[in-house]
Formats: sequence, C-alpha cells, structure tokens
Amino acid sequence: MKNKYFILIMLLIVGIVLGFTSTSSDTHTNDTTTPRNHDTTTQKDEPFDKMMQVLTHKRCVNCHPAGNRPRQGEDSHYHNFGVQRGEKNHGIAALKCEACHHEENNEYSGVPGAPEWSLAPLAMQWEGLSRVEIAKSMLDPKINGGRNLEQIVKHLTEHALVLWAWEPGIDSEGNPREVPPVPKDEYIAAVKAWAASGAVIPKE
Repeated sequence: MKNKYFILIMLLIVGIVLGFTSTSSDTHTNDTTTPRNHDTTTQKDEPFDKMMQVLTHKRCVNCHPAGNRPRQGEDSHYHNFGVQRGEKNHGIAALKCEACHHEENNEYSGVPGAPEWSLAPLAMQWEGLSRVEIAKSMLDPKINGGRNLEQIVKHLTEHALVLWAWEPGIDSEGNPREVPPVPKDEYIAAVKAWAASGAVIPKE
C-alpha cells in the first residue's frame, strides 16, 4: 500500500516538474520570437535623405566646387584645359562654358550638355560640406540668389541642368557617366515632400 502511495506521489512530482519546464520553455520561446525594440517612428527624414543622396553626388558637386575651378569626371578631377569660373560663372575669354557645352550631350566628343550650362555661384559651393550644411546654404536667401522655398523646389525639380544628372551621356572614352543613386521621379517626389513638410533640416 505504501509503495502505491509512494509511486503516486512521485508521478505527481514528475508531472509538476514537467509542467513547469514546459511553461518556462514556452515563455522563453515567446521572448525570443516576439519582435523587440521595433522602430515604430515614422521615417520623417526619408525625403531629406533621398534628396541629399542626389545633391551630394558628383553630378551635382562637380558644378558646385569650393573654388574657382570646376571639377569633372567620376573622380571629380579639375576640369581639363585649366577652365576657370570667370566673373559670371561661365568661364573666361575663349574658355567660356558654352564654347564646348551646348544644350544637349555631344555623343561624338563625349562633352556633356544642357541648357544654361554653368558653374553654381561661389556662394553656393557644396564641395566639402556636409548634407546639413548644403541644405542650410540652399535655404539661405542671402546666398541662394534670393530664392524662396517654392523657387528652390522649382529649381531642384524642373531646371534642365539639374535634371541632366539622370541623362549625363557618355564620356570621351565612350563610357556611360554615373547617374545619381536615386531615380529621378523618386528624387523629385522627395524634394516636394521635404518642402511640403516644412523643409526641416535634421541634426548632423
């Protein structure tokens, strides 16, 4: 009789232990499979990020140099022939921009072209600046040509010279030039979304 009770008690203990182990295992499994620390914040800086991926790309920065010499090519070397900015950002003497750069790409010589080809004013230099510094300068009417936000958006999304970045043609060796990492339609949408949300510039 005592053996019978002893066996029943042992079975009960074993059952309790197994039940506890199962519960602990389930709890542990839930802890590891339940997503934790998900970023539930809205991607408020996404339009700014997309816009700046384009504006910090060589296709833009080459024409926004820190000095009086434009840069060119995939390695952003100084422009051939010693080209200089000149008084009105269109070169000097016989080395005017329009002497070589016409309103469209020259697929024979590899010289790029777009309407109003020129350097950006020196006040709008982007070379060497962070994306936040570029955005601040872009919004400053004292150095951006007196443009308001609406005019800035129009320039960034409609100006033929800006949009040329997605149709840069080939270089003198017949190699296609690199385009910005964001598709043109996505870039335009990002600029407009950034402006519509208040043109907020995030911290560095």
